[in-house]
Amino acid sequence: MSLKQELTKISEDAQAASRKMADVSTTAKDALLCEMAGALLKNKDSILSANTKDLAKARAAKMPAALLDRLTLNGKRIKDMSETLRAIAKLNDPVGTEIRAWRIPNGLWIHKVRVPIGVIAIIYESRPNVTADCIGLCLKSGNSVILRGGSESLNSNLAICKILKTILKKHNIAQGAVNLISTTDRRAIDELLKLNQYIDLVMPRGGEGLINRVVKCSRIPVIKHYKGICHVYVDEWADLNMAHKICFNAKVQRPGVCNAMESMLVHRDAAIRFLPGMLKELHQAGVEIRGCPMTKKIAKNIKVKIATEKDYRTEYLDLILSVKVVGTLDEAIGHVNNYGSHHSDSIVTENYDHALKFLKQVDSACVYANASTRFTDGNQFGMGAEIGISTDKLHARGPMALEELTTYKYMIFGNGQVRE
Repeated sequence: MSLKQELTKISEDAQAASRKMADVSTTAKDALLCEMAGALLKNKDSILSANTKDLAKARAAKMPAALLDRLTLNGKRIKDMSETLRAIAKLNDPVGTEIRAWRIPNGLWIHKVRVPIGVIAIIYESRPNVTADCIGLCLKSGNSVILRGGSESLNSNLAICKILKTILKKHNIAQGAVNLISTTDRRAIDELLKLNQYIDLVMPRGGEGLINRVVKCSRIPVIKHYKGICHVYVDEWADLNMAHKICFNAKVQRPGVCNAMESMLVHRDAAIRFLPGMLKELHQAGVEIRGCPMTKKIAKNIKVKIATEKDYRTEYLDLILSVKVVGTLDEAIGHVNNYGSHHSDSIVTENYDHALKFLKQVDSACVYANASTRFTDGNQFGMGAEIGISTDKLHARGPMALEELTTYKYMIFGNGQVRE
């Protein structure tokens, strides 16, 4: 069987399964997810064994530390995966929810109702926990899923998928509801993106190169989980102790993820009081600072490289931070909108009017006042998990969970009406 034939068969099976999944009850879906959660824990050793193989290859290939962290599974992360599936099971099922209902003069009753999208393809890199999260979210929302993970996490993904598909079979759910493309042939992505007669939506999650490739080649509608060039702006009215805590968390807590701060902006009236201590602590945590001339001047004994235009447009996913001193709130907002990726941005300020202006004028999916950008996450938002964070505006924006994995249809009830 050729690669094209193999992918077509997978997609056909996924489409057939999606039409059955649309009618599976909430009770049945929740029971399925809870049993899957238990299966992950019971089979922890086999998952970790598979992950060890992936990590060995990644280290041999000299993968950066931040990406190794994303690839790594351990007992806690498997427990988190299990708990995520249980959390999804507890969420309200959006399928069948009536958005609106009305009666028109001829007596027809029109109901606008949430329904599954159908077949969702997810192309992603590194993080094997994404495999379980996406399976859980797609099944709960009544969709079939086709997963194409990166070659660096293939063994881990195969182990997780095999365990979860065993539970599908036990519950008499069509195996086509969950699919993992196991070939490492890079042509698989290009072939998959042509199958718009079977696949309803594709979501790329990964580096800029992957996302641009998918957008360029796809015949299927795409929602982008794009890069996260996230900012924290420390306003002239900021509580500097709060700002210090937020900025350190946003950059250092987990630098290799898309909601980590990549650029810190500081109002000039706060810079002299704020930057020396902040940069010292960041430096002690191993953060490389790339700043504007004013930042370098204020930093004194802290090593600062002069930031380039490229630095302000870079998602480092590492312990590197660009810093800029700005003169006004408007300058900060302009910088975020110009250099950011419309993902997550935050202002630290005690001035309510400044906070409101920032929240309204910054064109990003998630905007914060006095909080770390690290909260942009489906689980943190109370959605159970996320299938991705959309930086698009249609049809979903920000963390995508159950509701965003549905569309709607109109169900119309009549009693013999005909149009004259």
